[in-house]
Amino acid sequence: ILLNKPKGYITTTDDPKGRKTVMDIVGNYFEQRVFPVGRLDRNTTGLLLLTNDGDLSQKLAHPRYDIRKLYQVVLDKKLKQSDFDKITEGLVLEDGPVTVDELAYLESKNEIGIAIHSGKNRIVRRIFESLGYVVEKLDRVMYAGLTKKNIPRGKWRLLTPQEVINLKHLSPKMKK
Repeated sequence: ILLNKPKGYITTTDDPKGRKTVMDIVGNYFEQRVFPVGRLDRNTTGLLLLTNDGDLSQKLAHPRYDIRKLYQVVLDKKLKQSDFDKITEGLVLEDGPVTVDELAYLESKNEIGIAIHSGKNRIVRRIFESLGYVVEKLDRVMYAGLTKKNIPRGKWRLLTPQEVINLKHLSPKMKK
């Protein structure tokens, strides 16, 4: 299932605190248990995959498969060129080095596109926060080659048979 997650929902199957979860969006449509692959924090919007396939979920979460994610970021202020350069050269955060695949200014200097393979927790937010920026909006627009095109926020669709085949045939990255 490909879901365009709205803000305010948590990425879990159940919440003891009674907050809205992504499962509330999908509802009881499926007889089989489905669960989210990876996470998006409550304030992050965008593409989320749900599945009933544990093997596929593990594959997509494993670092050796180098799953590419593309985000649109809106910052509280314009990203300085010097900080843009620091990000593209690679940063060291509290849990180690992080590299991005691509970084680009979008409509304005405070709207950024960032492509990344890292699955570290809250990595995109932490990259910008480490340089003194506040992430006002964070939207995942692509995950493992899938996009949210034609899926309105808060809606979902089933993957096509070809999309499922493509995901199941992802190959691990080769060591250099």
